[in-house]
Amino acid sequence: MESFSGLALVVEDEAVLALFVAEVLEGAGWRVLGPAASSAEALGLLADASPDLAVLDVRLRRGNALPVAEALASRGVPFLFATAAEPFELTAAFQDRPVLRKPFQGRDLLAAVAALRPGAQRRRPWPGAAAA
Repeated sequence: MESFSGLALVVEDEAVLALFVAEVLEGAGWRVLGPAASSAEALGLLADASPDLAVLDVRLRRGNALPVAEALASRGVPFLFATAAEPFELTAAFQDRPVLRKPFQGRDLLAAVAALRPGAQRRRPWPGAAAA
């Protein structure tokens, strides 16, 4: 398994999945910020920290993670969506972002995270979407 380092924000409202994502990332050498279960919680974490990347679920119990995606994009922080959401649930600004479809395995998550690194080749996030 390839190892990484840095700070990864996790935004996921399903507790078991949030712990799984955090555990996989930590096992690969990442420090985890969160997991945050809401946009408000994630934005609060971002007020005090600068992650190197983020893994976001789109649909959350209390709204969605699009405000977090906007904050990350404005900071230039790479992120991916780990979600069961459909493409139309993303604003046009995020249609080109990498998407890891639920359900996924740990190796899929690590491959998606590795693709966020500068110079990495990225797969098309949605059928018909432009490559990132």
